Amino acid sequence: MAQGTQRPGGIIEGINVTPLVDIALVLLIIFIVTAKIVVAPAVPMDLPEASQAEEIQTIFAVGVDPTGALTVDGEACADQSLDDLARAALERDSALRAVIQADGAVPHRRVIEVLDLLKVAGIERVAFGALRKEPPPEAPTEPETL
Repeated sequence: MAQGTQRPGGIIEGINVTPLVDIALVLLIIFIVTAKIVVAPAVPMDLPEASQAEEIQTIFAVGVDPTGALTVDGEACADQSLDDLARAALERDSALRAVIQADGAVPHRRVIEVLDLLKVAGIERVAFGALRKEPPPEAPTEPETL
């Protein structure tokens, strides 16, 4: 190991700074590499743009309940008719956006099936909606008796 030179009296005359420089360079390389990773987004997103006062954005809302049944804009719908409803809505508005709101108990596979049905119908702008989970009601507390 490289050490500083030492006089017979115990005073160190010089310190070897090579290990310190090596560690500093390694840390610099790590920071440079991670900075490039942080700057580049991992997933490209199609974010909605601010709407003008004159424009009204049309939303095609698809709900999936815990049993897997579909609703379109609040009305019950079968898988076969989802395609027709989506195509008709897309013909009325070419900038149509669809929102899939699925219950937490719905299997992921079912949500992907609905997403595929919308893609086949021609809707390319799809978002996923979530409802705020309400906390369970608190149980009444009984007063303590002494």
